[in-house]
Amino acid sequence: MDNVKYAVVCVDDDPFILQMLSFQLNKIIEPKTTLLECYSDPTTVLENLNELLDNQIEILIIVVDYQMPKLNGAQLIRSIKEKYPYIKCVMLSGQANDLIVQELSDEKHLDQFISKPWDEEKLYQVVRPILESVA
Repeated sequence: MDNVKYAVVCVDDDPFILQMLSFQLNKIIEPKTTLLECYSDPTTVLENLNELLDNQIEILIIVVDYQMPKLNGAQLIRSIKEKYPYIKCVMLSGQANDLIVQELSDEKHLDQFISKPWDEEKLYQVVRPILESVA
């Protein structure tokens, strides 16, 4: 674990979605240097981001669903960006409306939006350049 320097974080309340994201992202993530962290409870994410950063692990990208209990994806992204403006945030959702996506983009909080159901290649087009930027 000494070589782990980076993390990719996924947040979705649906375990099946997290399982699919993990399966797909593990194809392009270098496991020796990059953790893949998945959370089904959006309220625990900020605390866990702090822990990763305290352990000198740079968070490269966070993939967030919109429709979740307790805290929606827009609220979570705003909270993340307030504390960590440099972290790349991607919303992966079938529920977010165009207005919310546009607001987040205008606020410079949203780096990309991917609609569910998503195409695996589209996910790679978004994530791969971020991973390659630190390779």
